[in-house]
Amino acid sequence: MERYSEYKDSGVEWIGKIPNSWALQRINNVFTERTEKVSDLDYEPLSVTKNGIFPQLENVAKSDNHDNRKLVKNGDFVINSRSDRRGSSGMSNLDGSVSLINIVITPKKNIKPKYSELIFKSYEFINEYYRNGRGIVADLWSTRYALMKNISICIPPLKEQEQIVAYLDDKTAKIDDLLAKTKKKIELLKEKRTSLINHCITKGLKPSASMKDSGVEWIEDIPSEWNRSRLDFLFRLYGRLGWKSLKSDEYVEEGYVFLSTPNIKGNKIDYKNANYITKERYNESPEIMLENGDVLLVKDGSTLGIVNLVRNLLRPSTVNSSIGVLKKRSNKISPNFMYYHLSSYYHQNIINRIKGGMGVPHLFQSDIKKFIVILPSLKDQQGIVEYLDEQTSKIDSTISKVEKRIVLLKEYRQSLISNVVTGKIKVCN
Repeated sequence: MERYSEYKDSGVEWIGKIPNSWALQRINNVFTERTEKVSDLDYEPLSVTKNGIFPQLENVAKSDNHDNRKLVKNGDFVINSRSDRRGSSGMSNLDGSVSLINIVITPKKNIKPKYSELIFKSYEFINEYYRNGRGIVADLWSTRYALMKNISICIPPLKEQEQIVAYLDDKTAKIDDLLAKTKKKIELLKEKRTSLINHCITKGLKPSASMKDSGVEWIEDIPSEWNRSRLDFLFRLYGRLGWKSLKSDEYVEEGYVFLSTPNIKGNKIDYKNANYITKERYNESPEIMLENGDVLLVKDGSTLGIVNLVRNLLRPSTVNSSIGVLKKRSNKISPNFMYYHLSSYYHQNIINRIKGGMGVPHLFQSDIKKFIVILPSLKDQQGIVEYLDEQTSKIDSTISKVEKRIVLLKEYRQSLISNVVTGKIKVCN
């Protein structure tokens, strides 16, 4: 890509060299802070997100103090001052109001609102903004306008700002379109994976097999020689008792592995990023000490229904109260087959239908025990498991490659914006 003919040192580390024709200005020289307090009864409440400014989202906490808001006008830039909301900002296309924790600034005549958004949404500025923050907690602090206003940004001539905005609007739209198509491909691959599992655990691998009515909703016919059983006839279900629930301040540097929901996402268990507990805490609950062949089912929270199988236990491990542990009690079923059974559309639909709880989705153990399991012979189970291991591994490998592509596209998008708005790439004319 083309570069400018001459550069000068900006004297600002995060910006580096800028084109000779560009200016360097502190934020308070090109913006004015808007501090007027208003009521969200008069001005529509807005949400400040990483994707920009929107009418207030339904899932955000709402205050009864309607008057304690900041005014936002169309064309203002709004940024959340808290470090735990890193990157939550954007130019508003609406008049409205935001919570007082946000900074609202209005561009002056020497900077275009859309160009300012590109500058402020760049990865380098976001880091610089929060580097200037203050606070008493290491991982939570705020960057007030008194600190923000002294940060320097580079300002091209207005004509170049317009050309930069037009160029990046075009390029990022194409990248975003490609990202959307790539994400859709992942959704389709995941649907294909689940559909394959569902077919195999309800219909088997023999297309010509004689069939019979399963007597189970959503399954219809199953092979004639297959049977059905209740889950609690095949597995014992255990969960951590409420009074034994652990708190994060009890974790230790070394000890016994304590798995939570993020550790069992995917088809492998993530021991590397797990927390650890003491031997005393581990020994409290012998019924949920994990063994190879245990099936894990998330029964609480937003990721309810996630399933995993303990295959290669690396060290003594247990689970938190959100995860149910299924331990085999019958020789009629393979744990590997049960893992696929619970991953199927059939069981996931049941889980979605019966989950309860006030606010937090929850599966009651009494309901899980009543799950109906379609039961082929052990020989058929083994064949189905081997086939699904091979086929899902191929799908998972493809998904992994596509996910890496998404990461690279996002990195390219961010890099392109940063290089253009700091003058490392010339896009004018």
